[in-house]
Amino acid sequence: MNARAQTLEKTKADHPVQRGQRLSPDGAVIHPTAQIVNSHFEAWTEVGEGARILNSTFEAYSYCDRFADIANTTVGRFSNIAAMTRIGPTDHPFTHAAQHHFLYRSSSYWPDAEDDPVFFAARAARRTRLGPDCWIGHGAIIKPEVTLGAGSIVASGAVVTRDVPPFMIVAGCPAVPLRPRFDARIVDRLLALAWWDWDHDRLRTALPDFRSLKAEAFLEKYDS
Repeated sequence: MNARAQTLEKTKADHPVQRGQRLSPDGAVIHPTAQIVNSHFEAWTEVGEGARILNSTFEAYSYCDRFADIANTTVGRFSNIAAMTRIGPTDHPFTHAAQHHFLYRSSSYWPDAEDDPVFFAARAARRTRLGPDCWIGHGAIIKPEVTLGAGSIVASGAVVTRDVPPFMIVAGCPAVPLRPRFDARIVDRLLALAWWDWDHDRLRTALPDFRSLKAEAFLEKYDS
């Protein structure tokens, strides 16, 4: 087994994962084909087929579908990440004379050269942050150092280069706001309610109302 494979297996073993099992409070369900490096998963999380997760944290109840590629990202609670998405894509040293791998993955090209730790540290520091209950559509790209607000929606195929306010729908390349999901009064009340911080039992008790009530009616019942 080569050094990279050994590192990958170690990072998998360092975090509580279950493969092919039901979601649980004990950690993540991760598809056997997913690649996980230096990442952490909270309760009720899930990683789909062929996904790659690097230097990232999945907060409780968040998930990604098939072939999502997520790096240097904090994935907020209840985040919904569709297939074929790219979040926090790593960059190249485009201000230099060359921008090829050989600048920073140098050990792959010369036995006497080391990889560039400064470059990799700078990459890892450029964090992307997804707020709770955001929805990332199929094939969307979220650039490094972008923050998505709670409840926001990114349309399929969008390229998000700027922060997105809570409960805003964005689309396009580059992504621009289409409309808020709710009026400002409802948004403020939802942010204050912060149902995404409720415990598991309270979520189960409220499940029928989550299913049947629109946002304003839900707030009327629970915003006290």
